[in-house]
Amino acid sequence: MDVYINSTGHYLPGKAINNDEIENVLGLIYGKKSRLKNKILKSNGILHRHYAINDKQQTEISNSQMAAKAGINCIENSYLSPSKIQMLSCATSQGDMVLPGFGSMVQAELDISAVELHTSHGICSSSMMALKTAFNNVRCQDSENALVIASELTSRLFKNSRYEQLDSNEVDFNAEFLRWMLSDGAGALLLENKPRATGKSLKIDWIKSFSHANTLPVCMSVGQAKSECNKTWQDYSSYAEAEKAGALLLRQDVRLLDNIVSIGVQGFLKLIAQEHVTPNKIDHVLCHFSSKYFKSKIFDMLETAGAAISEEKWYTNLYQRGNTGCASIFIMLDEFINTHNLKAGETIFCMVPESGRFNCAYMHLTVVG
Repeated sequence: MDVYINSTGHYLPGKAINNDEIENVLGLIYGKKSRLKNKILKSNGILHRHYAINDKQQTEISNSQMAAKAGINCIENSYLSPSKIQMLSCATSQGDMVLPGFGSMVQAELDISAVELHTSHGICSSSMMALKTAFNNVRCQDSENALVIASELTSRLFKNSRYEQLDSNEVDFNAEFLRWMLSDGAGALLLENKPRATGKSLKIDWIKSFSHANTLPVCMSVGQAKSECNKTWQDYSSYAEAEKAGALLLRQDVRLLDNIVSIGVQGFLKLIAQEHVTPNKIDHVLCHFSSKYFKSKIFDMLETAGAAISEEKWYTNLYQRGNTGCASIFIMLDEFINTHNLKAGETIFCMVPESGRFNCAYMHLTVVG
């Protein structure tokens, strides 16, 4: 059974925030401007992003509400009634609540009944895991359609008050790094077992992923203090003690980040060797790279491997939309198909490297209709 992406949608909260406004929203840590901010922003190239918190660090819209808005936008762009949705597959790095699952919360916000439900938990590639589950569900004819939503609300982890709870007055680089990298947003895709009657659809040819969690240490995480290797946030005597130790801060071990480029390219070369993809037959590339810094490294490595894809085929909205984690690839795909006059037969290659513990996901699409 073939599976098609027949509709897309996204939601970005609030106004676009430029680089000079970031600390007005997130707040100054200990009342001081960051010494790292400009260096990191110059490297990642991001000019604008969106936050679900206001300049008083109050959450104005929840993660599940953002997800629902993206889902509604996707459904409104389709010919399907919300009551006809048969499966809901959701992804996020951190839901609004520890339990129940994020998908349950999104379903309630959407007010749709009797769906098969799935929640994918992870970091950037969790959206592709949620998509693969929905893809297989429709392909094996358990459902005729599936709504897939990925949403991230990281800004509330970056409020100055989070850092000011530390026992130490010093914020280490790994804990501050992502403050200038990540932002909020949600994206959604509607899968069906038939292409749209009018307009264009994207046939999902395949989705594959390769995890390398057994080969490298944790690179991006929440739940562990900098100096504690065998102690997580749940092992402290109280949540307050865990917070003071820095176990609830979002961290990135930047020393490990270059591995994501080599692992991502190696996965691409593996797909070529397995004859799943031919570089010169790819018309468009959508790659979720988290920073402009990595783009040139990816190009250089592909060139060295003899698998280069010309730069004009690559599309990104990173610089204007920000890095919205697992939602990025869905938001990117929505904006791409709505700003390009795609022709039947054109191919789209999607790549989502994840630095959590190095899982890389790939997808191949063909335009039909």
